[in-house]
Amino acid sequence: MVGADAAGMSAAHTALRAAAGADREVGITVLEATGHTSYSACGIPYWIAGDVPGGEDLVARSAREHRAAGIDLRLGTRAVALDPERRRVRVEGDGGPDELEYDELVLATGAAPIVPDWARTAAGGLVEGVHPVKNLDDGAVWTGLLAEAGEMGGPTRAVVVGGGYIGLEMAEALIRRGLTTTLVTRSRVMSSLDADLGAEIEAALVAGGVDLRTGRTVERLETTDGRVGGVVTDTGERLTTDVVVLAIGVEPATSLGAAAGLPLGVEGGYLPDPGGRVAPGIWAAGDCCEVTHRLTGGRAFLPLGTHANKLGRVVGDNLLGGDRRFGGALGTAITRFVAGGVHLEIARTGLSSAAATAAGYDVAALVTIGTTASGYMPEAEQIQTKVIADRTTRRLLGVQIVGGPGSAKRIDAAAAALWGGLDVDDLAGMDLAYAPPFATVWDALQIAARRLADRL
Repeated sequence: MVGADAAGMSAAHTALRAAAGADREVGITVLEATGHTSYSACGIPYWIAGDVPGGEDLVARSAREHRAAGIDLRLGTRAVALDPERRRVRVEGDGGPDELEYDELVLATGAAPIVPDWARTAAGGLVEGVHPVKNLDDGAVWTGLLAEAGEMGGPTRAVVVGGGYIGLEMAEALIRRGLTTTLVTRSRVMSSLDADLGAEIEAALVAGGVDLRTGRTVERLETTDGRVGGVVTDTGERLTTDVVVLAIGVEPATSLGAAAGLPLGVEGGYLPDPGGRVAPGIWAAGDCCEVTHRLTGGRAFLPLGTHANKLGRVVGDNLLGGDRRFGGALGTAITRFVAGGVHLEIARTGLSSAAATAAGYDVAALVTIGTTASGYMPEAEQIQTKVIADRTTRRLLGVQIVGGPGSAKRIDAAAAALWGGLDVDDLAGMDLAYAPPFATVWDALQIAARRLADRL
């Protein structure tokens, strides 16, 4: 296994269980370039915000536990070359270069943060005070940078570059740490959602204290003694800052396989079949892969831990002759922004209106405003639900939710309906739970589906 986080270790432990169940012996070696394994990257912004005491709290299973289970885990070891013909991997680590033989190889190398040229020094390193948020080492850098926030000489101003999930979560973390925070994004905030709900998110960010700059890109940095002091956008505006968060996105880490001739998708990811195989004796799982989208049938790059764990389990079983299949993905995702007196939850599943149109559907969509609980209850909060469907077949295509506390996890019911190929009438008629503290008698999700169904 190359890579020791969600996909790689899920595959490793599943293979061990499969071997034990079949009364077989299997030797598993896992190579990990960093010093960390099996951790929650999604929790890093909340560690930085102060909700999580330390990076070790984000580790689901330690290196010692993996080794105790029978896995030869080699931290600080990088796979640098692959020879599929000879079934060999050349590695470099603390013990020097080596070549390992394999019967089956699993590529679980994940994704790497996008680092633009303007963020680098002439020597190729990162400008001091500028950093991404991808792994535990990044989290440690940020907690170090912000350790003196609010104290004399500590950072007081931050610029977040990127308006996706990590950008929002880091904006929340920085505001809560007391920094004046500007968010710069080349298009709009949360562009995976339709523009009407995106506008609601942007308004909430501003109300929560974010200085928002949409439709702008960063042209260059201004530095003093090698440390960032300002960000200059394509409009010529200069934003004074002490730190810069790189939240532009990630790209599949596939250089190892690409150099060996493995095919890649349009977005640069490996293309495993439903069982996880990419070539004879070679498998791939996790954020280094493109997965099948259940609604379009095409490939999509959806780097999420949920998919990584599931595809890793599929691969681990199939390594020893199993016939498990990965069912594809819908792009279901969820986040929040809680700062400056604002509590906003955001979730989506399936296709946006634009993506559905591009896929050839005759799109109908409607936003419905409701409440998360019965209106007479003190916990009732506004929730906006957008339902997207095919006008001809009435098939459900996507759901987006923006609202107050208790809103976003409703997306799971929508995702289940999408997974099962249901239409808007099915969603409107589903038997969902009701009690005044939790929902209205017709849940907000069902009201939204029913109103779109009535229009159709």
